[in-house]
Amino acid sequence: MAKEYKRTLITTALPYTNGPVHIGHLAGVYIPADIYARYLRLAGRPVTMIGGSDEHGVPITLKARKEGVTPQDIVDRYHKLIKESFEGLGISFDIYSRTTSKIHSDTASEFFRRLYDKGEFIEKTSEQLYDPEAKQFLADRYVTGECPHCHNQGAYGDQCEACGTTLAATELINPKSTITGATPELRQTKHWYLPLDKWEPRLREWILEGHKEWKTNVYGQCKSWLDLGLQPRAVSRDLSWGVPVPVEGAEGKVLYVWFDAPIGYISNTKELMPDSWETWWKDPETRVINFIGKDNIVFHCIVFPAMLMAYGDNFQLPDNVPANEFLNLEGDKISTSRNWAVWLHEYLADFPGKQDVLRYVLTANAPETKDNDFTWKDFQARNNNELVAILGNFVNRVVVLTHKYYEGAVPAPGEYTQLDREMIDEMQALKASLTENLETFHFREALKDAMGFARLGNKYLQDCEPWKTVKTDPERVKTIMYLCAQLCANIAVVMEPFMPFMSEKLVKILGGVNLNWNEVGSTDIIKAGTVLGEAELLFEKIDDSAIQKQTDRLEAIKKANAMAAFQPEKVLPEVGIDDFAKLDLRIGTVLECQAVPKANKLLRFTIDDGTPSHRTIVSGIAKFYKPEELVGKQVIFIANLAPAKIRGIESQGMILSALNADGSLVVAAPSAKCTPGAQVK
Repeated sequence: MAKEYKRTLITTALPYTNGPVHIGHLAGVYIPADIYARYLRLAGRPVTMIGGSDEHGVPITLKARKEGVTPQDIVDRYHKLIKESFEGLGISFDIYSRTTSKIHSDTASEFFRRLYDKGEFIEKTSEQLYDPEAKQFLADRYVTGECPHCHNQGAYGDQCEACGTTLAATELINPKSTITGATPELRQTKHWYLPLDKWEPRLREWILEGHKEWKTNVYGQCKSWLDLGLQPRAVSRDLSWGVPVPVEGAEGKVLYVWFDAPIGYISNTKELMPDSWETWWKDPETRVINFIGKDNIVFHCIVFPAMLMAYGDNFQLPDNVPANEFLNLEGDKISTSRNWAVWLHEYLADFPGKQDVLRYVLTANAPETKDNDFTWKDFQARNNNELVAILGNFVNRVVVLTHKYYEGAVPAPGEYTQLDREMIDEMQALKASLTENLETFHFREALKDAMGFARLGNKYLQDCEPWKTVKTDPERVKTIMYLCAQLCANIAVVMEPFMPFMSEKLVKILGGVNLNWNEVGSTDIIKAGTVLGEAELLFEKIDDSAIQKQTDRLEAIKKANAMAAFQPEKVLPEVGIDDFAKLDLRIGTVLECQAVPKANKLLRFTIDDGTPSHRTIVSGIAKFYKPEELVGKQVIFIANLAPAKIRGIESQGMILSALNADGSLVVAAPSAKCTPGAQVK
């Protein structure tokens, strides 16, 4: 039997402040954490949810250098944007702070110093790349060069984004410093390492024996790391941006961001509760839950727990780490660097008042066990076919009928029928399933259960048909409408963790409902005689034009990315001037252009080539041009190419075109008006 805890501390992965928050972050971490925190509050269980920005690390310094500003300018900008975006979506942090705060710097420094004084670190000297012009060691992302695997010329010192291979900076061919462009050289530098191997036996027992209930993806990844054998991991690096290493002889060194960031959970708790924070971290009656994405599993299940073990002082290890997989966007991996994302702040601006729609869709399609895909068409369908047609429709019908029959006052019920009792039993079964799914972090299934209340309501209304029964048995209709009002009240409670804005609106429509999880499944949440407010639409349909705007934006981003990543095709083998001179390139004016029947790719051109007979050329560019767009334009063509029969048409040459990086094709044309038949030299 699972242990009962007095309180729950929820932490959420700290987002990097080198860019905004996108839907991948939301689906992986923040919406699941918020659902769970809201559920615990409704159940009357003490809970604190801790969040904050991760404001150190190389990506931030790179962005600052690129923009010509300071790292502090970057983190100030994005911390504010991220915090406001979370608030706009209703993510209910008890605190959302940052790792550039003084309390964090002090906490992280004290944490390092305690481990240092206890002899928990080992010192190692190694060779790292050094920029002799900038006079500093280079972090991985400050080095670029040729990938040794795919030969992409712009690979970073930690990864080639073209082929996805993980690299070491010293593996790059012809490495260059991104700071000065200089060729880096190897120099010795000293750093401190946390010997994870020392804690491997305890970690193995704690995870593999003590937490078999963890999600399969989390448990499996931890087991893989432990089975490979843990190695010491550096806790410091040569940088000027970060928390300085608080020991002598560490000038120019800061705490590595992986060591620094998770301490932010502790420092942010201190900031929120300076006098009682230890109760939430060191009391065995507190349960710690880390909500993260799958790329953070190792840090939160192995590295951070090893840090806490080394520190001692009764810090509680996480009871669960419910990590999700990745969310893709329209079939492609979400990428900050490629701008391939749906950014939260932009969504809130484009879809005002529809915060809950995004929360609903990301939960319904959550990547809990495998990577999932977000599409705008699915977003539209779920809003229109589920939120509008099922949930909104049921509530609206109940409120309208109550006003029609009883001037808005909830009627007193009579005796329950077998149909009524079956509906109540099903409602209570939904509550049991919903509660179990929430307790075990199966939020996608939990949302199905919550929506089950609305589906049940629609079915109950349809089975009872009060609009007909009111003519033959008006007393019976009072019971039907009373129970429908109770279903609406239940919906207001069970949907609050998932869609808090809708729930708040529904509470007002229902004349005030006490949101208490213990009352879910009850048939007396709303008292008879309560006057309902006027009917309001809880959700509105999203039309095709709003979705088209989003897909057009993504298409433009895709083309821009293709252009930015363009690398010319390898030049063909050399030819002599005599070979080139054999080609007769001419200028022609398009007189006529028509689609070739039954050929999707072909256009038939009549070209004024300066001769009385003109010239016919067939070209496979119908995908890129409409025939009327080309009439009157001048083109460059090969005049002495041997004629060829194409779909029964004799083609007397070839029109020259250029293939763009985004796959589009552009017909080659002279920059100024030329005489038809003029030779290209």
